[in-house]
Amino acid sequence: NYYRWGSVAAMCADGRRQTALSAPITMDGFMAEEHTPGQVNGKAGTSQLRILVVDDSSTIRRSAETMLTAEGYDVVTAENGFEALSMVARHNPDLIFVDIMMPRLDGYQTCAIIKNNAQYRSTPVIMLTSKDGLFDQARGRVVGSDLYLTKPFTKEELLAAVAQHASA
Repeated sequence: NYYRWGSVAAMCADGRRQTALSAPITMDGFMAEEHTPGQVNGKAGTSQLRILVVDDSSTIRRSAETMLTAEGYDVVTAENGFEALSMVARHNPDLIFVDIMMPRLDGYQTCAIIKNNAQYRSTPVIMLTSKDGLFDQARGRVVGSDLYLTKPFTKEELLAAVAQHASA
């Protein structure tokens, strides 16, 4: 199957209007990686999950990737919302961690675009942020996030979030 993302306009965190990705449709030359949730390399009976970690901080991305990989998870990373949408189409993750505060396309917008796509609507999205206000948590719920994880997070908190939502 070949995919591309159609475009949809989104307001960026800095107030500019940007084009974002919305739905997988046929495209020449870009092939999505085959991945059935809960399977590894298409083999049934394995339980390795594919997790996408999206954060503009390389330190957070590497930390989460290291913690999750050490536990046997297949981890894919992206540094911004636009790259994340491409990775969602390409890798079909079982679980997505998204930082809220990112340039161009923030975590709220990224989550909303993922959740508005019928193919990925049931994929759990966990918001990562240094903000811990009730308003921010409510806004995350409005766009479809499944959980809110405050940074800095511990390995135990990260793994608990995976355990809570991996089977969703």
